[in-house]
Amino acid sequence: MKSDIEIAQEAKLSHIKEVAAKLDIDEEYLEYFGKYKAKLSDELFEKLKDRPDGKLVLVTAINPTPAGEGKTTTTIGLGQALGQMNVKSVIALREPSLGPCFGIKGGAAGGGYAQVVPMEDLNLHFTGDFHAITSANNLLAAMLDNHIHQGNALNIDPNQIVWKRCVDMNDRVLRNIVVGLGRKADGIVREDHFVITVASEIMAVLCLAEDMADLKERLGRIVVAYSYDGKPVLAKQLNAVGAMAALLKDALKPNLIQTLENTPAIVHGGPFANIAHGCNSVRATKLALKLADVVVTEAGFGADLGAEKFFDIKCRMAGLKPDAVVLVATVRALKYNGLVPRSDLATENLDALRKGMANLEKHIENLQKYGVPIIVSLNRFVTDTEAELELVKSFCESKGCEFSLCEVWEKGGKGGIDLARKVLDTIEGKKSNFAPLYDLDLSIKEKIEKISTEIYGADGVSYDPAAESAIKQIEALGYGKLPICMAKNQYSLSDDASRLGRPSGFKINIRELYVSAGAGFIVAITGTIMTMPGLPKIPAAEGIDVDDKGRITGLF
Repeated sequence: MKSDIEIAQEAKLSHIKEVAAKLDIDEEYLEYFGKYKAKLSDELFEKLKDRPDGKLVLVTAINPTPAGEGKTTTTIGLGQALGQMNVKSVIALREPSLGPCFGIKGGAAGGGYAQVVPMEDLNLHFTGDFHAITSANNLLAAMLDNHIHQGNALNIDPNQIVWKRCVDMNDRVLRNIVVGLGRKADGIVREDHFVITVASEIMAVLCLAEDMADLKERLGRIVVAYSYDGKPVLAKQLNAVGAMAALLKDALKPNLIQTLENTPAIVHGGPFANIAHGCNSVRATKLALKLADVVVTEAGFGADLGAEKFFDIKCRMAGLKPDAVVLVATVRALKYNGLVPRSDLATENLDALRKGMANLEKHIENLQKYGVPIIVSLNRFVTDTEAELELVKSFCESKGCEFSLCEVWEKGGKGGIDLARKVLDTIEGKKSNFAPLYDLDLSIKEKIEKISTEIYGADGVSYDPAAESAIKQIEALGYGKLPICMAKNQYSLSDDASRLGRPSGFKINIRELYVSAGAGFIVAITGTIMTMPGLPKIPAAEGIDVDDKGRITGLF
C-alpha cells in the first residue's frame, strides 16, 4: 500500500469554498489561505448563534502503544462514513505540533485513506496559529524581563518567575537555561526555562476562550511571577494583554479544510493531552455544532488523559454535553498490553489478548462513570484472526458496549459505515447522562486523588515537598476551586510508562503543581513527565526532504 503522504498527494481536493458549501457557509465568511484552506470569520459565529446544536461524538482510545491504535484515523474515517450516508457532519480536530512531526510520533492528519488534507500544510506551518501563540507567549516573557530591567515597579522576585518561554519544537537543551549573561544592559542573570508551544498556557487560553473579550480576560489573569511579598503578578499588570491579543486575533478563528473524500473538517488549536488539556478549541467545537447535525471530535492520547480532560475541563467550562463516545483499540495494541513483544504481534495469541483487554476494560469502566453511551471501534489489521476479533467483540458486548469492526485506514469512509450506523443508532436511541467526575468545591488533593484512584486505578497519591508547598500557596491565593489538569505519561494508566495493561498496587506521585489562572485550571505534574520533549536518536526530520518541484517527502 502507498504511504500516507503519497495517498494525500494524489488526492483530488475540492476548492475550500465547495467544502464550505456542504455546511451552508457562504463565501463571504471565508478568509482564504490559498485554494484549500480558510479561516472562518467572526461574522459566521454571530450569524449562527441562535441555531440549535447538533450531536457531539467524542473519539478516544486505549493507552497508545507502538503497535498503533488509529484514533485520529478513526475520527476522520467516521466523518467520511457519515458523509457517504448523506449525514450533515463535520470533523473537529486539533492542529499538529511541529515537535512530533520532526521527532518520533509523526504528524496528526490521520492515515491511509482516512486523512485530512492538505496533509503537508496541516503538519507544518498550516495557517500560522502556533507561530502566533509562540509569539504571544514570548512577548509576555520579554515584557516581564524588561519590566524588571527598567526598575521593577511591581517588586517582582526574579527567583519566583513562573512564566516560561516556548518554541514549537522538541529541544531538550532549552528545558533549563540561564539568561541575562553579559553586560548590565543585557538584563539580570537568572535561571529560565522553555516549554513546547503546545504546553504553553497561551495555547490553553486560546483553546478555551469563547471570543475576543473572553480571550483578553483570560490573558490578563495569567500569573507570570510572584512579588517579594508573595503576591501573584498578572499579565495585565505588565500591560501586555492588548499586544498579545493583537498577535492572536487571527489565530482565534477556526480553520476549515477537508478529508480525502472532501468531508469538511474544522481544525483548530492543539494542546497535548499528556502535558496540557488535550482538546481542540471551544470555538471550533461550538461552531461545528451550529453547522452540522453530527460533530465528530477527538481528545489526545488515551481516555485516561484526553477524555478525562475533555469531560472534566473542556465540557465543564464550555457547557458541552457529549452524546456518545467512540473508544478505539486494535488487537495488536491489546496483545501488546498483554506483554507480547512487538515482533510477535502478528501471531494469534488469545491468552495474551485476554490479558491485554484489561486495559480496554478499565477505559470502558472509566467512560461509564461519565454517563455517556460507548461504542468500541476495533481497527482491523490484516494479521488479526477471526478468533481474536470475536473475542474482543464478545468482551465489549458483555460490558454493555456497542462494537464495530473498523476498516477506514484501508477503505476510507466505506470502511466506517458500520461504525457510523452504530453511532447514529446510539445518539438517536440512547440518552446521555453526562456529568463530570468531580465537584469543583473539593480540595485540590481531593480532586487529584479522585482522578488518580477512579481513573488511573491508583491506591493513592504521594506528594513531593515542592508539591505540598504549591498546594498550600495555590489554595491560599484563592485558586483552589479550579479543575485539575494532570500531566502524566500517556503509555500507562500509572505514572510509570513501563507498566502496561491494568496496573495495580501503585501510587501516583505529584512532583509539582502550578496554577494556569488564565486557562482556568491547576496543572499537576506526575512522575518524570516533561513539558519540553527531546528528539529521539534518529529523528523523523532526518527522513524529510523536498524536491526541485517543491514536493515534500518523508512526512508521515
